[in-house]
Amino acid sequence: MAGVTDLPFRTLCKRMGAGLVVSEMLTANHHLWHSRKSQLRMIHLDEPAPRSVQIAGGDPESMANAARLSVEQGAQIIDLNMGCPAKKVCNKAAGSALLKDERLVAEILQTVVAAVDVPVTLKIRTGWSQELRNGMTIARLAEDLGIQALAVHGRTREDKFTGHAEYDTIAAIKQSVRIPVFANGDIDSPTKAREVLQHTGADAVMIGRAAQGRPWIFREIDHFLRAGKALPAPRLAELHSILLEHLRGLHTFYGDVLGTRVARKHVGWYLAAQPGGNEFRRFFNQIETSEAQIEALEHFFSERDADNEVAA
Repeated sequence: MAGVTDLPFRTLCKRMGAGLVVSEMLTANHHLWHSRKSQLRMIHLDEPAPRSVQIAGGDPESMANAARLSVEQGAQIIDLNMGCPAKKVCNKAAGSALLKDERLVAEILQTVVAAVDVPVTLKIRTGWSQELRNGMTIARLAEDLGIQALAVHGRTREDKFTGHAEYDTIAAIKQSVRIPVFANGDIDSPTKAREVLQHTGADAVMIGRAAQGRPWIFREIDHFLRAGKALPAPRLAELHSILLEHLRGLHTFYGDVLGTRVARKHVGWYLAAQPGGNEFRRFFNQIETSEAQIEALEHFFSERDADNEVAA
């Protein structure tokens, strides 16, 4: 979710019911910390608590240094990424590539846990490949070395995001450890969240791609699990309000030039299912200023009966 779960998006998701939000992945390579991208990912002090910061890398000492710096800048939880399947991450022996080397995993976990005085959590996949589905081994190792919670995506690194997530391995992992386990993968509705929780016995679900353009999914899931019935879909008027809040947050956080560029993908996700949404997205992607983006969005919703129509 790098490039998506920035501070404005995390703040919005938290307000809309997410119990815990995790930052974009920060590289442990300190030579890259002075880039604008990394600097923006290292802003945490004004973020709603609890503040969880995710770091990725393959060198134990670099990971420990990144963890210490993140805590100094406001992190209250350090989350270690050993689940990202992206080639550019795995080529640097980071992310899910680490699952091939259990000894290195142990060294990283031990070093980072010893380096900070805040909880350290871990994100993994079910294994490196179908032949090396070693998620349970990694989970037990993590628990023994002081990891406080474990998120498991129901695919191997080899699977990337193809096919369907499988939850039997997550269930086996949950049975094998005492620390909290969060189930992840293909959870895109309240009913799917309940099914996955029942199947795996997990303590919580982690939502990723399904929240893009739909941050209210967190309150929908929370309400459904508590009350056993679905919330009404948001009205267009609320979608308008949420999208406006999100855009203004992006413009403020990134500035006018970068903020307008980042806003384009989010608007596309929010309006993809709306009548005329794809045509509007093509027009919106040509807009160069934040003021013009806000004006275009206001015009889009002014042409619709926002108080009565339900967001698609």
